[in-house]
Amino acid sequence: MKINVVKNVLEASEALAGANRRRLDEAGVFCVNVLSAPGSGKTALLERTIPALAGEAKTAVLVGDLQTTRDAERLGPLGAQVTQINTGQGCHLSPEEVAGGLDTLDLAGLDYLFIENIGNMVCPAAFDLGEHARAVLLSTPEGDDKVAKYPTLFQSAAVVLLTKVDLLGVLDFRIERVREDLSRVNSAAPFIRLSNRTGEGHEEWLAWLRQRRSAAGRPAAAPRRAAGEEMP
Repeated sequence: MKINVVKNVLEASEALAGANRRRLDEAGVFCVNVLSAPGSGKTALLERTIPALAGEAKTAVLVGDLQTTRDAERLGPLGAQVTQINTGQGCHLSPEEVAGGLDTLDLAGLDYLFIENIGNMVCPAAFDLGEHARAVLLSTPEGDDKVAKYPTLFQSAAVVLLTKVDLLGVLDFRIERVREDLSRVNSAAPFIRLSNRTGEGHEEWLAWLRQRRSAAGRPAAAPRRAAGEEMP
């Protein structure tokens, strides 16, 4: 009986994730689940990404945290739709919480939805939320052994972003070790060196977003005109 209960819960969660994805598909929204340990730079990444896409696409963010609205407060002024989801003691976002978050957004005309998952390298990797792709961040201060220690997180990544690379000259961090470990658990995901402080790697990240959105069957977003600007 206990096995059946667990199986039923997992099946219900997977079904709701599928419903979330269909809802996003029907609205033409490409969704990226952003995962990492705490402090890897998820919010800082979105602080650069949202303005960079502003001229061509509409974005929204579901921000997951145990407590506070601090990350949502950082992203809100950038022009994206932002909804904060606080889980209390939950170590990851659930499909149910994402479904509730979708209810708060105007999906019509939206191009990208970013889910900023709770900072955790274990729990979030196990749950499909209805996203189309996962971006996994690894920051240089965390150390170069995390891919080997947390392979489940990196196995599901569609792209791996090595953040805070501006600190490579200060820290004892071996990129070749990370690449070797990735070759064993996920050789398909692009590996992008990124600095949210200097901007290194951001054009490559944006190109990946555009390519994956197009590959998912979304039409290329046309440049958006400023208010009052006439059609050519």
